[in-house]
Amino acid sequence: MTSVDDDWLRALAEERGDIDRSSTAERVADKLRTSVLDGDIKPGQQLNEKALGDVLRVSRNTLREAFRLLTHERLLVHEYSKGVFVRKPDWRDIVDLYAARRVVEGGAVRYWPQAADDAKDAVRDAVGLGLASAEQNDWVTVGTANVKFHQAITALVGSRRLDEEMQRLLAEVRLAFHVMGDPKGFHKDYLPLNREILGHLERGAVRQAEETMADYFDRAEKHLVTGLRGE
Repeated sequence: MTSVDDDWLRALAEERGDIDRSSTAERVADKLRTSVLDGDIKPGQQLNEKALGDVLRVSRNTLREAFRLLTHERLLVHEYSKGVFVRKPDWRDIVDLYAARRVVEGGAVRYWPQAADDAKDAVRDAVGLGLASAEQNDWVTVGTANVKFHQAITALVGSRRLDEEMQRLLAEVRLAFHVMGDPKGFHKDYLPLNREILGHLERGAVRQAEETMADYFDRAEKHLVTGLRGE
C-alpha cells in the first residue's frame, strides 16, 4: 500500500523530464531577454532556431519553449510558415507600459532613504555609465545605461519579484527605442533627467525626485507614441 505522498512523488518523478526542459527553457529565455535589454537583438529580427540551438547547446524543443515564454511576454511573435521574429511594439504598448512604470518606479524612488548602499551605488553607476558613454558618442550604450538606471531605481525596493517584472517591462521599452531609430536624438533629452533624479535623491529630496520621474515619463511616453504613430 502506498501513501498519498508516495503517489505524489512518483507522479513528480514521471514529469521530471518536462521540469528539466522547462527550467532550461527559462534560462534560455533569460539570456535572450538580456540580449534584448542590452540592445543586441532588434525588432523585426528573425531568430534562427538552428543557429541559436547550436550556440546555446539546447534542443529544438527547449528553444521553442523559450520562444513560447518570450512570446507570452510580448517580446517575440510567431508568424505562420515564416518563423519567430522579435516583436515591434506599437504606440498602444507604450501607453500600457508607461502606465505600469509610473506605478512601479514612481513608488520605488521613495525607498531611497532606507535602500541598501549597493542598491544606491547601482543607480549612481548607471548614471555614470550614461554620461561617460555620451562623452564617447556611444549612444547605443547610453540606451543600455538608461535601462540599467531604471532597473536600479526599481531595485531600491529590494523585491526580487518586482525586479523580474521590471526586466520584462524594460525589454519591451528597449525594443521601442530601436523602432524609434537615432539613439542620440532619442536619449540626449533624458540623460540629464536621470542625473537630475539622482541629484534629488542624493540631497534627500525624494519628493522632487518623484516629480521629476513623473515628468520624465510624460515626456518619454509622448515622444514614443508620437514617433511610433508616425506623427
